Amino acid sequence: MCHVIVTCRSMLWTLLSIVVAFAELIAFMSADWLVGRAKPPGPEELGGSPGAPQEPYRPTLGLYGRCTRISHVQISRRDTLCGPYAEHFGEIASGFWQATAIFLAVGIMILCTVAFVSVFTMCVQSIMKKSIFNVCGLLQGIAGLFLILGLILYPAGWGCQKAISYCGPYASAYKLGDCSLGWAFYTAIGGTVLTFICAVFSAQAEIATSSDKVQEEIEEGKNLICLL
Repeated sequence: MCHVIVTCRSMLWTLLSIVVAFAELIAFMSADWLVGRAKPPGPEELGGSPGAPQEPYRPTLGLYGRCTRISHVQISRRDTLCGPYAEHFGEIASGFWQATAIFLAVGIMILCTVAFVSVFTMCVQSIMKKSIFNVCGLLQGIAGLFLILGLILYPAGWGCQKAISYCGPYASAYKLGDCSLGWAFYTAIGGTVLTFICAVFSAQAEIATSSDKVQEEIEEGKNLICLL
């Protein structure tokens, strides 16, 4: 018989697991890992109408995508154009970024799997006599290690030609040059920290769902158990 067990700690762990997976996925897909040096407006914009924006803009560069702005002479305005600069894996600008993409992709796949499984922990708390919370916590710890490896390797690729074109000639491995870090990089770091927090917190979720109070309510014949 399936017993639906909901506790504050197990629910919080489930929500955090889902948030972490989505945060890492969004960061991976974003082009805002590096914010390039400011570029002056083009001649089309300078010759546009007086109301046209003429301030410099800063293009952004991700692991496999980029965002820049293009001018439309007819309407004298600028649009942001975002999309992948690499059509396939081999075109990613740096071997270090390729390794980063692999490590992050593996970590994110594990996190997404755990996030999916976590939804069902309200009904299924063990698999083959092993706590599903402990198994998921172990997987989250492994995912966190993959994410750390990816984030460590990422700055080593700042010396590639693509990064130099955005960050200037002084950019090199672990040196940003004229670039700054975008929100996607910080999101990936924050998600990695939360991944390890989730891994630790999974033990608390397991304790909460196997407490004496839960066992008492199961013995009383309750199928839906909600505890603070």
